[in-house]
Amino acid sequence: MSKAKESAVDLAKFVDKGVRVKLAGGREVQGILKGYDQLLNLVLDEAVEYLRDPEDPLSVTDETRTLGLLVCRGTAVMLVAPSTGMEEIANPFLGAKAEGEAAGGDDDS
Repeated sequence: MSKAKESAVDLAKFVDKGVRVKLAGGREVQGILKGYDQLLNLVLDEAVEYLRDPEDPLSVTDETRTLGLLVCRGTAVMLVAPSTGMEEIANPFLGAKAEGEAAGGDDDS
């Protein structure tokens, strides 16, 4: 009655295609997915790392560093997305936060 463990993510459709991977610690890499396993260990070919902005470590710049063949350990993988059709959008919560601070004010009554 034992079932084979299945991964929560099906990466088969991304094999031999470009993917962008966000890793724990803020690093981002892009490359061609060559293999993976149920623990989300990934093998990327022609990988490049997107370097972070020195003044704002939370943002990534367009500057890259070539890595070549890369093995990403599954415990560090936070996000896997196709590299085609990906675009950055403005954070919709930044406006709501500013409005909440203005409306909240100080309640020292």
